[in-house]
Amino acid sequence: MPRKRHKPEEIVAKLRQVDVLASQGQSIADAVRTIGVTEVTYYRWRQEYGGLKSDQVCKLKDLEAENARLRRAVSDLTLDKMILKEAARGNF
Repeated sequence: MPRKRHKPEEIVAKLRQVDVLASQGQSIADAVRTIGVTEVTYYRWRQEYGGLKSDQVCKLKDLEAENARLRRAVSDLTLDKMILKEAARGNF
């Protein structure tokens, strides 16, 4: 069975659905089975997206992507700087 990649908005909606089902008296295990994921996945999602709303999730993902881009830029610049220092010393 192929894995389904859930979008962050879907994850938040499913977490809210589990909260509603649990407040209606269902156990967490039954509520998680109802949304079609494993308990491990549910707890991992809850740890990552716990109290977020869907618009906050979009902002979080955008910030993570920007952070990754900036980290790559800094590492590239650091590598260039190290190469130039080596060349300036004459160890090429």
